[in-house]
Amino acid sequence: MTLLTAARRLALPQWRLVGGCLYQTVWNALTGRPRGHGIRDYDLIYFDGADLSWAAEDAVLRRAARVLAPCVGPAEIRNQARVHLWFEPRFGSPYPPLSDADASLARYVAVAHAVGVRLEPDDSLTVAAPFGLADLFGLVLRPNPAAADRATYEARPSGCTPCGPS
Repeated sequence: MTLLTAARRLALPQWRLVGGCLYQTVWNALTGRPRGHGIRDYDLIYFDGADLSWAAEDAVLRRAARVLAPCVGPAEIRNQARVHLWFEPRFGSPYPPLSDADASLARYVAVAHAVGVRLEPDDSLTVAAPFGLADLFGLVLRPNPAAADRATYEARPSGCTPCGPS
């Protein structure tokens, strides 16, 4: 909650906390593992199509580093409006431009990974989960059939297994 509260203060457009910190937190709770087990970083996404330059994203990263410093970390922050500019050269597969931040979730490599949360001004949480939450709470890890190929799925970080070795 400390991280979500700090992220809210950044007032980034369409922001969400996503990725391993969410599914690993759920799986840790469901399997009795310690809080924080298997979490390497905290992914924060946002969508700002007004300026797709690296300089604009870097300014957000520098501002966020100050705001998020007291939180658990490290935080990885990415403007989803820019992903199509660097994804294919880095990973070798096309990545069409997104229409909004939540659209990125439908492209995550595994169904259980496709979850994002945001702390709203009234302290409620909104959850985006284009494939639902059954895989997440059922400890099911399966590829997203609409996203990556099998090789990409199998190359996911080793910490992404809900019941793998500690």
